This record gives sequence, C-alpha cells and structure tokens, in this order.
Amino acid sequence: MSKIVADQLVEMLVENGVKRIYAVTGDSLNHLNDAVRRNGKIKWIHVRHEEVGAYAAAAEAELDGLACCAGSCGPGHIHLINGLYDAHRTGVPIIAIASTINTPEFGLDYFQSTNTIKLFDDCSCYNQVATTSAQAPKMFQTAIQHAIHHKGVAVFGLPGDVAAMPAEESNASRQNFRCETILRPANNELQNLANILNKYPKVTIFCGYGAHEAHDEVVQLAAALQAPVGYSFRGKMSMQYDNPYEVGMTGLLGLPSAYHSMHEADVVLLLGTDFPYTPFMPTKNKIIQVDEKPEKLGRRAKLELGLCGKIKDTVQALLPLITKKEDNSFLKAQLDFYDKVKHNLQIYVNNVGEEDMIQPEYVASVINDMAAKDAIFTLDTGMSCVWGARYIHATGQRKFLGSFNHGSMANAMPMAIGAALCYPGRQVFALCGDGGISMLLGDLATIKQYNLPIKLIVFNNRALGMVKLEMEVDGLPDNETDMINPDFALVAQAMGFKGITVHHQADVKAAMEQAIKEDGPVLLNILTNSNALAMPPKIEWEQTKGYAITMGKLILGGRMDEAMDILKSNYKHLLDVI
Repeated sequence: MSKIVADQLVEMLVENGVKRIYAVTGDSLNHLNDAVRRNGKIKWIHVRHEEVGAYAAAAEAELDGLACCAGSCGPGHIHLINGLYDAHRTGVPIIAIASTINTPEFGLDYFQSTNTIKLFDDCSCYNQVATTSAQAPKMFQTAIQHAIHHKGVAVFGLPGDVAAMPAEESNASRQNFRCETILRPANNELQNLANILNKYPKVTIFCGYGAHEAHDEVVQLAAALQAPVGYSFRGKMSMQYDNPYEVGMTGLLGLPSAYHSMHEADVVLLLGTDFPYTPFMPTKNKIIQVDEKPEKLGRRAKLELGLCGKIKDTVQALLPLITKKEDNSFLKAQLDFYDKVKHNLQIYVNNVGEEDMIQPEYVASVINDMAAKDAIFTLDTGMSCVWGARYIHATGQRKFLGSFNHGSMANAMPMAIGAALCYPGRQVFALCGDGGISMLLGDLATIKQYNLPIKLIVFNNRALGMVKLEMEVDGLPDNETDMINPDFALVAQAMGFKGITVHHQADVKAAMEQAIKEDGPVLLNILTNSNALAMPPKIEWEQTKGYAITMGKLILGGRMDEAMDILKSNYKHLLDVI
C-alpha cells in the first residue's frame, strides 16, 4: 500500500528518537495505530486512561528528551489535559497528537467534536490542526521543533480522514536542529554580581532545577564564598549529593535550616529557581536572581540584581571574578544548625508505630537505604512528597519525578510507567498516596500488561493527609478527608501481580526486600500513621493559632482521642518550627 499521512508522522517520530506513543486507540486514531504496527520501530503503549498516558510521556520526556502521547476524538484527547498541563508547566518536551473528527464534519456539532485549538491553548507552546496532507508534515515538524526548543507541549490536531490521506512529501527540512548555545550575562553585569558577592560576608546560595547541570560549579562557588547551599524540591537530586555546603530545602516541604540560612544572610543568590512560595523568601536582605528566562526575574521577590543566563555558563564565567573568603563562621553556624535539624528528623524514624499506624518517616528511610544509587522515584503530590523530600537522599544518579509545578494528585503511578519503559534496567519506586493511587487504579493493569518491575509503595493513611493539615492550620476540623479504602494489595493481586499489606513497622524491611527481589511489579500497601502531619519550616502565628483552635474544636466535639494522637504524633515538628 502507498504511504499515508499516518505513516509519515510515525517516520518523523522515529527520526526524532521517539520510542513510544502512550494512548488508548480508537476511531480517529486507528490509522495512526496501524502505522505504528507496520513501522515496527516504535511501540504503542496501551494505557487504560489517557491522563496516565500523558503523565507517562511527561516522565519519559524529562528522562529522555522527547516523548509522545495521543488521544482520540472528543473524550479521548480531553483526558490528556491534566497530564499535559503538568508537562507544560514543568517544561518537558511532549508531542501530543489530538486526533479529531473528519474534516467534512467540522463546525456541524458532530458526535465527539471539540475545538482543539481552544481546548489546548493554555497548556501548549504549539497548537494547530492539519486539514490537508500537504500541511501535515510541515506542521508536525514545526510541532516537534517547538516542543524541543520551547521545552513544552506541542499539540498536533489530526483529523481521522487526514491521517488516512496519501502522504505528500514536504519541501521543508525534516531534520531537527538541536542547537547548543552559551548563555551568560554580559561582562559588566557579571562584574556587578561579583562585586556584591565579594563585598558581603554572609552569602546563601539557593538553587532550583535550572541549576541541575551546574552541580560542580555551584559547589566551587560555595567554597569560594563560604556559602551554605539550599535548594528547591525539584533541585534536590542535583544539589544535595557530594556537597559539603548543603543545608536542605525550604518551602512547604522543607527544613528550618535552609529557611534560617536564607534569612540570616546578607545576600541570597537564586540560581535557576522560580520558587513560588513567597512567604518563605527573605525580604530584608539583598536578593540576586539568575535565570535563563528573563521574564521570571523578580516575580517572586524584590531584586538587587537580575541576570539572564544558563547557570552552568554563568557560574563558570563568574568564578574567576570571586575573591575567596577566609571567614567561615556564617557557613559553620548554618551547617551546625542543619546537623541539629537532621538529628530531629531521625527521631521520627526511630519511633515505633503501633499496628496499622506505621511511621511514614520510617518507611521513607527504609526505601532510601534499600534503593539503588541510580533508582528513579516518582512521588504523588501530598504527604508522599513530604516523606520523599526529607528522607530520600541524592546520590548524583537518582532521579525525582513529580507534579512539582502543577501539584496534581495521582501522578506517581503513571510517571513510574514512563520511567520503567524508558529505563528498563533501573529500579523505579512509585511513592503513592492512597488518595492518588485510588484515582487511576485501572492502569495497574497496564503495569501488568507490560510486566513493568515497578515497586508501588502506598502510604495508606486512610486520609487526604495534606488536605487535613491545610484545614487544621486554618483552624478547621478536617471534614470528609477520611478514606474508606480497598485492600490495595488484593487489588494488585486481582490485576495479576504481587501485593503485600504491611500492618507492623517491624515487617517493613522484610516486605521491601521481598518487593525489590521480585522481577515483576509489586505493590506494598503500608498502613501508616494518619496523624503524622509534617509541618513546614516556618509557621505564621495565624497558622499556629489555627492549629490550636482546631485541637480545641476536636476536643469540644468529642474527638479527644484524635486530638491527642495528632499532638503526640507531631510534637517534635511543632517544637522545631515554632
């Protein structure tokens, strides 16, 4: 048979290194599906829900550079939106093929019709619909270039009839130019930056994901400035390891040490971070921000200086201009405080939980100890992020994947699918909340279908834990945050793979060992302490007052036992941060 547009698109994906399309096939996607089958160089991954496909593609894109997901007309591609929003805000390159109704039916309120331009406009850097075979290859090439170079989602609308049309060769290049550039501030701006850093004795460096390729350069700069280094959640895996100057994270999931270092400094140097939580940012010291996207400069804090540049390029050029500081008293004070904070965190690991009240901190520490040095961790938004952020340590090879910008529930299991397919030789741990895993349970069947050796660790606290904390610090007794869950281990077994429920803290290590030794997927349903509510490094007086009001309301409402359990479970966090 002669080549059709669908064949042409599949060839272009293969040429750009795409190895998989995550999708649920059907009607308008069927020609694309068949083209994948006939091509043989790319795999169709049959997910059960398109949102899972989008999240899996997002994970693969972050790990491997470019990925593809697809949805059929109407409800199919609508299901992609949450995962695409997450990918676009995270800044990972995805091609999303939004298949749609045949072109003669456009504008006639046809069955399953949508306006894909309006639908995807807010979560994409490119968003067009091809209506002729001549347009298709040019548009698709443009979509690929936008995804890679804008680091975002490119949506390609593909009507079912266009997919089946005879292909027309394009006169435009099908080669994608992956351009390497050097981007740093001008010499005079670098000198201004160096002058400030050289002048003030107390400097703190705070790094985000934008500094992930600049670990060695940042450590050299910290050594020259005798500066502590804090980092965002997404920046942790690239900054914590082999870094004698690191003082942890700040923010909602962070530690008092990083918060303290930033507020005690004369100058805070922000490198590659768009940290969104302004209440944790200092206001009385000098703040300098460097980012490769200048539109981000100063939108979270008032700046002394804002510079445009890639962090690796900028710090390399800055280092020769820095006068090495000899006084390390500020750095030593911050590192000493960090040691105390780490000691306090260990107290919760050492606590022995009661039956069905296992300490989640302990579970996370066991995962950290047993996981390989190059393991990939996916984390559900919520309390799973807290435990991962505080107890999973960087090695220089480990990866964290999560919904760090969009903050969506249910992302850990789908992202683990993409990670396991992308790196079949590496351990993949999905740290799931019971709320998150409940939302997309059907795709446990996808994990079984492809026999992916994912280890799903369900922190089953029978509640929406982060929401519960949010309500309590607002002075509201939690309401409708409790969850009546199935036995997730039995659900996994029904899907065809091993599931283990853990009731006692003493059994956690053995269960984890068994899961890691298993060749295929395993789900550990760990019944954790529902009252373990990790507090942020800074609590406003209104939040403290709200927490006290909540406890009073629980007691007056006859929930005395619950109030006491919450206080006993979190007394150390409260003492640390008040």
